[in-house]
Amino acid sequence: MSSQTFFGHPRGLATLFFTEMWERFTFYGMRSLLVLFMTASVIGSDNPGLGLTEGEANAIYGLYLSCVYLFSLPGGWVADRLTGQRTAVIAGGVIIALGNFMLAIGDRTLFFLGLVVIVLGVGLLKPNISAMVGKLYDGLPSGQRDAGFSIFYMGINVGAVMAPLLVGTIGEKISWQVGFAGAGILMLLGLVQFHVMRSTLPPTADDSSAKTPEERRKAWTALFIGLGLFAALIASAALGAFNLEPVAIAEKVGVAIVIIAAFFFGYVFLFGKLTSDEAKRVSVILVLFFGAATFFMGFELAGSTFNLFARDFTDRTAFGGFFSDGQHPASWYQSLNPLFVVAFSPVFAALWVQLGRRNLEPSIPAKFALGLIQMGLGFVVIAYAAHVVVTGGDGTKVLPVWLLLTYLLHTFGELCLSPIGLSAVTKLAPPRFVSQMMGTWFAGTALGNLLSGLIAGHLGADDIASAPSRYLMIFALALTLGLLMAIMVKPIKRLMGNVR
Repeated sequence: MSSQTFFGHPRGLATLFFTEMWERFTFYGMRSLLVLFMTASVIGSDNPGLGLTEGEANAIYGLYLSCVYLFSLPGGWVADRLTGQRTAVIAGGVIIALGNFMLAIGDRTLFFLGLVVIVLGVGLLKPNISAMVGKLYDGLPSGQRDAGFSIFYMGINVGAVMAPLLVGTIGEKISWQVGFAGAGILMLLGLVQFHVMRSTLPPTADDSSAKTPEERRKAWTALFIGLGLFAALIASAALGAFNLEPVAIAEKVGVAIVIIAAFFFGYVFLFGKLTSDEAKRVSVILVLFFGAATFFMGFELAGSTFNLFARDFTDRTAFGGFFSDGQHPASWYQSLNPLFVVAFSPVFAALWVQLGRRNLEPSIPAKFALGLIQMGLGFVVIAYAAHVVVTGGDGTKVLPVWLLLTYLLHTFGELCLSPIGLSAVTKLAPPRFVSQMMGTWFAGTALGNLLSGLIAGHLGADDIASAPSRYLMIFALALTLGLLMAIMVKPIKRLMGNVR
């Protein structure tokens, strides 16, 4: 690797920063349109959508996002056992672009198949690019690793800021399909950048654990069997072999995620040949799994409930003169959270480093507690905005400031929890399980996203009267778990050993 640095960090961080930026541009561009497209009218519109109900669209949205993160588990396994992380990232990016182009064709069946293809691509790319960031900091101080992940997280959000403004505007005001195609093209540009700068990555990014021909044969066989079973499942669904009611499927997948996570952690504890210290650290990852699930259950309402709240109940006349309908796109509000992340990531990164130098840096569980509590406070704000809509009667719309404040509080919570969680998993996981353990972090995210989609089905325009109380219930849950995590800081720190 080059001895040059990227703002005082390993040069490879720049490569991974920009690759993840373009991948997230693709992901968040499509995400900003997904629920809006699925709920848009089929007839009587110059830009027709799928005409689904809000409950169906939100369930599909949650199911899609959960599967995106859930497939990080097999994606991590493929890299660990067969391809190495660098090859997995390239393959994942190509598959993601292909999926977006399938969305752009305009065929209903290809749209849903395109979502499946994107799930496979993100599952390959997401855990392995994060694991490579962790490898850049092997042997470096813990505080620098956390700061590096915060910078990497800022790259994610640079792409997420731009995507709704560009892809969202094109999709809402011109054509949904053109918006999806633009997202795919930019994923390909990100892959070109990744290939050109590949020499800056850790040499171990090409390593895999299946060394002998026999080990590789067994691993490839397992992979092809898994892909065959998955293809058979998709084909059966397409042929009508079982009920495709979105809410029912989402509920079953939620149970499946819990079972898969339990099976994986059970396997690692029982058969992973862990030392005593490794077992304690893996138990901390299990705690973080549930913390992540709770956080993202509330946080990911951004792309579903909050997106529809922006469309139906927020005054969007500011800058409306640029558009024929007098309103700016609802998808623009999806840029608020990543914009705040870009603005405040350097502040949080510097804060952790400065506090670390003074031995005052909050521990990982303390940061999780802060993240959960701040996420909960965001729901107090949106609950009040929903209350104004309900009491104001038909046609009442609130100022954008309420969504702005909600996203700001959620962003502060995210910066305390999400990049810290990514960094923590790379530090706590046994080296031979690092990509797969990164997959468990995303499995927790998957469970949260799925629950978010199910909750969102009860928080749409048709059920706005119950929205304030439901938002306050989410606040109570986040506050309770955050306080519980704060109480358990010392026991969790003991399990972590010398990891900070």
